Amino acid sequence: MTAVTKFIPYTQRTISKAPQWEKFTPEMKHTVEVLSQVLPFRVNQYILDELIDWDNIPDDPIFRLTFPHREMLRENEFSQLSDALRQNKDEATLQTIINKIRHRMNPHPAGQLTHNVPMLNGEAVQGLQHKYKETVLFFPSAGQTCHAYCTFCFRWPQFVGMDELKFEARTSALLVEYLKRHPEVSDVLITGGDPMIMNARALGEYIRPLLIPELSHIKNIRIGTKSVAYWPQRYVTDKDADDVLRLFEEVVAAGKNLALMAHYNHPQEIQPEIAQTALKRIIATGATVRMQSPLIRHINEDPKGWATLWTTGVRLGAIPYYMFVERDTGPNEYFGLPLFKAWEIFQQAYQSVSGLARTVRGPSMSAFPGKVMIDGITEIRGEKVFALQFLQARNPDWVRRPFFAKYDPQASWLDHLRPAFGESHFFFENKDKTTPFEEMARIVTV
Repeated sequence: MTAVTKFIPYTQRTISKAPQWEKFTPEMKHTVEVLSQVLPFRVNQYILDELIDWDNIPDDPIFRLTFPHREMLRENEFSQLSDALRQNKDEATLQTIINKIRHRMNPHPAGQLTHNVPMLNGEAVQGLQHKYKETVLFFPSAGQTCHAYCTFCFRWPQFVGMDELKFEARTSALLVEYLKRHPEVSDVLITGGDPMIMNARALGEYIRPLLIPELSHIKNIRIGTKSVAYWPQRYVTDKDADDVLRLFEEVVAAGKNLALMAHYNHPQEIQPEIAQTALKRIIATGATVRMQSPLIRHINEDPKGWATLWTTGVRLGAIPYYMFVERDTGPNEYFGLPLFKAWEIFQQAYQSVSGLARTVRGPSMSAFPGKVMIDGITEIRGEKVFALQFLQARNPDWVRRPFFAKYDPQASWLDHLRPAFGESHFFFENKDKTTPFEEMARIVTV
């Protein structure tokens, strides 16, 4: 098969033009039509040609990672929307059904809209989030799409056309001004969407303002990206691939650490030769690559797959970083796993790799109060418990402070857990339980 070098994307409106569309049954085609009304759908020819095993659909993990499935909606939701489409209901009726489903899916978890938006001169700064003291998230408007959309993505509200749910900034001017006033910030995470969807010129216009002497306290510039898996040509054959790499070198030469937070959800994504070439070219610029992914039911439940992903990454120069728990948003009911299962998968994968791959941390929940890691399942004083700790927190004093929750085989998120040993509340909660976590939540202001 000839290697794909031209980026050819497909959406719900154009997927019928893809050669592989003929492999879909009528039911599968209708599922794509229905689900793509609610959740974003985009794939590209590289994924279709190189990553999906078409002899194994619909069970192929990369197929599930990119094409929607009926069970991602509740049965009554799917039926209602399906009937409305078949009956050619008017747009207003469709939008009412669609928006009801979207708002039911917890579009902005962990206080993203209520507690993470910083203030500058008394006004909210659009396109920024500041949850932890050291790190600011930046959402450039030109980077709020992706080479393809993951079906599980917790950032799905960025892509569905609901402006009130979207984070984006037109320029980096307010970011720079905000950072000048916050010398405690050492890290800027440029995220999306996928910033690497931008051309080299546009990406440079957002990054170069961060290299000025007045921002010497910014030590690390991170870029969250799935391009390493879904379009590695970005670093190899794209017409400005070399310009992108020169930009990376410029950041490193300015004394900053440039880290690509690379989203690899399955070991198949790192196997193609071009994917490995891309990784090597990125690392050759002096940038670092850190591998992270949520644990996703139907896609990466095999501990051996995680071990293969981590060890392959280490061999190529990448750093295993995080295994996340699937967030409580979007089609979480389809993709989420119980916490005990997440711990078992992580432990089995972790114990099968050498120390070089044991830089990975997890399973970790990015919840309202912070990043909570499941340290283990054990028995203390006759009670079976989850051992937990904060890796990062709204209140820095919580970090690395161990705590315990009653073992619950049904729990799949922090909010489902209850304190162990008869305690009435966790140390990071209000005692009266009227507004959990609120007393310690920090809105960053100037």
